[in-house]
Amino acid sequence: MTKPVLNIGLIGTGFMGKTHVFGFASAPKVFDLPYDIRLHTVADVTEAAASTAARAFGFDRWTTNWRDLVANPDIDVIDITAPNALHKEMALAAIASGKHVYCEKPLAPLAQDALDMALAAEAAGIKTQVGFNYLCNPMLKLAKSMIEAGELGTIRGYRGIHCEDYMADETGPYTFRHDPAGGGALADIGSHALATAEYLMGPITRVFGDCITMIGTRPDGAGGQRDVTVDDVGRAFVRFANGAQGSIEGNWIATGRKMHHDFEVYGTKGALAFSQERFNELHFYATDDPAGRRGFRRIEAGPDHDPYGRFCVAPGHQLGFNDLKAIEVAGYLNAIAGTGPEPFNFRAGFGIQKLVETIQRSSQEAAWKTVD
Repeated sequence: MTKPVLNIGLIGTGFMGKTHVFGFASAPKVFDLPYDIRLHTVADVTEAAASTAARAFGFDRWTTNWRDLVANPDIDVIDITAPNALHKEMALAAIASGKHVYCEKPLAPLAQDALDMALAAEAAGIKTQVGFNYLCNPMLKLAKSMIEAGELGTIRGYRGIHCEDYMADETGPYTFRHDPAGGGALADIGSHALATAEYLMGPITRVFGDCITMIGTRPDGAGGQRDVTVDDVGRAFVRFANGAQGSIEGNWIATGRKMHHDFEVYGTKGALAFSQERFNELHFYATDDPAGRRGFRRIEAGPDHDPYGRFCVAPGHQLGFNDLKAIEVAGYLNAIAGTGPEPFNFRAGFGIQKLVETIQRSSQEAAWKTVD
């Protein structure tokens, strides 16, 4: 039976643009998708970048004007991996043209912008997706099910962190990530820690934030220095609706850390520990283990943890980062077809940006804040 074709238009060809392409390329080989995927047109700001990406990624066409994608009636999905400050304009234009929108996180620089995007998509009946592919890990799905099943008892505490070191060098240049209109460690990578926390624990209701700029100036690329006002480290004490408490950290100057997306969950009957640096493992401690046998035991990812088995029939062979993006793509395409829910839509993306802003406001005022 012939499947309908879904034409993809990609804006941006950097790290995340390439990752999205990997997702679109591998998802049809792993999942029984409702569509055949066609990489239609790719856009970037220079001819060299756009044309090179078209050849390397397998797109039929390329352009230096992203509006060409929005105006093309053949394109069904606009995939946005451009700098954060551009997301709103691109997404609203795509929605107005009746196209579904897949946008890398953070959804928008401001919570109000993200809400505007969510409301526009909902009013138009557009299916949306925000790129939080760490949530697609079967080990996180397992952790969530264990918590919900009561295997840890009453949850008392949570610790979440996302640390990397790609901004640790103070001689590194000022980038779009340092722009107050869309930057800062809390928004850029702390958003992942926040999304994971709420995925596992439910809504965060109160926060006390501490957002710190450690490197006050950066080279501007023209021989001078430019002031940096966004946070290099963003932390918060948090309270959850379920009564638990904990902490969250986003840090892009954590020397030596390349992918420190970790969490710990503490309950009355047990605990969980996870590290993205070994993300095919989940560690579980049970208080009812006999004396002399207690300790965190490793649960290794395998075919019993759906959808791992679609990628590999053997346990211990491990999924990779790009596999998580393929899982995300599959969920989103099912949502477009109406055969499943939106995995993490613009409304959910707005929720994360609202948390970020509440933590930032708490830091500025040195006071606990309730999440509206």
